Amino acid sequence: MKTASIIITIGLVIALGVLLTGSGKGKQASGNNVEIRDGVQYVKIGAGGGYDPKISTAQAGIPTKLIMKTSGTFDCSSALVVRAANFQQILPQTGETEIDLGVKSAGEKVEGVCGMGMYSFEVNFE
Repeated sequence: MKTASIIITIGLVIALGVLLTGSGKGKQASGNNVEIRDGVQYVKIGAGGGYDPKISTAQAGIPTKLIMKTSGTFDCSSALVVRAANFQQILPQTGETEIDLGVKSAGEKVEGVCGMGMYSFEVNFE
C-alpha cells in the first residue's frame, strides 16, 4: 500500500511538472522566429512532430510571408492547411516552403493545421 501511494505521488508530481512547463515540444510564444527584411515580414515555423513555435506574434500592416521549414519530416505535420492563405499542400520532407499571407490587420489571426487536425499553430497580428 505504501509503495502504491509513493508511485501515485511521483506520477502526480511529473504530470504537474509537464502541465506547468508545457509539453516540451514547441514554444508557446514567438521569440526570434519573426524577421522583417526589405519591408517584408517573415514568420518561420518548423514542421515535424507538430509545429514550432505553436504561437507567434507578428506586426500588422506589412506584407507577411510564412516560411515552413521541414527537416526529415514524415508525419502528418507535413500535410499543411492554412485556410487564410488558401493553402493546402504536402510540404517537402526537407526544405522550406514560402506561403504569402498578404497584409493582415491588427487583431487578425492566421491558423495552420495538419491534414489530420492533430497539430496546429497560429500567428497573431498586433
